[in-house]
Amino acid sequence: MGAHSRKCDWCGSGTPIVRDMEPVNVRYQYWCVECARALIIKGDPIETYRELEGEPIYGRLLEEHCTLKRFYSFVAA
Repeated sequence: MGAHSRKCDWCGSGTPIVRDMEPVNVRYQYWCVECARALIIKGDPIETYRELEGEPIYGRLLEEHCTLKRFYSFVAA
């Protein structure tokens, strides 16, 4: 399945913006912006990730919504 046709693993409808590189459950690796934002707000952000859209959308979400100062890793392609 190509990246352009992939959908969010959680909601099944959104276009993924980020991939969890160390998922707890391999069924949930690709996240759309809405579901990724919900993870951050819930307090369970993706710690090792790859941006999929070529711009730091998930990185900006972390800056805006994450109050915990943990170490997050951006994985280059």
